[in-house]
Amino acid sequence: MIRNILGSLVALAGAASAVLSPFRDWYGGRAGQDYRVRDLFGGITATESGVLVSILLPFLFAGLLVIAGVVLRSRIAVALAGLVVLGFTILWMVRQGQAEGALTVGGDGAGLQVGVANALAGGVLMLIGALLMSGRGAGARARREREPVEPYAAPPADQVDTWPPTQEPGMSTHTSPWPEPEVDPYTGPDPHDPRTRSYPQAERGPEPGDPGDPRDPVHPPHRPPER
Repeated sequence: MIRNILGSLVALAGAASAVLSPFRDWYGGRAGQDYRVRDLFGGITATESGVLVSILLPFLFAGLLVIAGVVLRSRIAVALAGLVVLGFTILWMVRQGQAEGALTVGGDGAGLQVGVANALAGGVLMLIGALLMSGRGAGARARREREPVEPYAAPPADQVDTWPPTQEPGMSTHTSPWPEPEVDPYTGPDPHDPRTRSYPQAERGPEPGDPGDPRDPVHPPHRPPER
């Protein structure tokens, strides 16, 4: 975040310096806006130029490119703007040197002047700003590193209760093709098992239907009629 802010400020300062440079003197008391863009490719002439067709045009394009790069946090756009400014400035220096026979730097206004220095400084500041910016990719990677990473991916809808454990409610178990065994409910110790019978059982009388029961289960006894 700090790198993006610092790089954006440096790049915007470079764009401002480059856009203002054509309004200052470039060579021999002649301002940069007096040089036509077409003269940079066909040769410097003494013909005056309009503002919108002068060397200001590519510098305005570079300034807009820097603004777009700062908004989108694009290092490539900012670096491209710096290369445009430096490229047109160096091309002008080559054409001006061909027209004059040599380039001179003088304090009397006969050679290169402050406008060229502003253009070169603006292009260099744009490149420095692009280097300082971290870009959108670094910010996204930092956010992904701060976000908690899930240890396991979510299973498909038809395999919810599987191992490893998921975020679905309920206990996760191992899946098996065999049916799970059913556990018989506990009903207490077996009274007929002497190992589980801790107390002696009272002797019970014969139940109806038991062997040795004198009572007839078909014709039960009944009381005789009273006289």
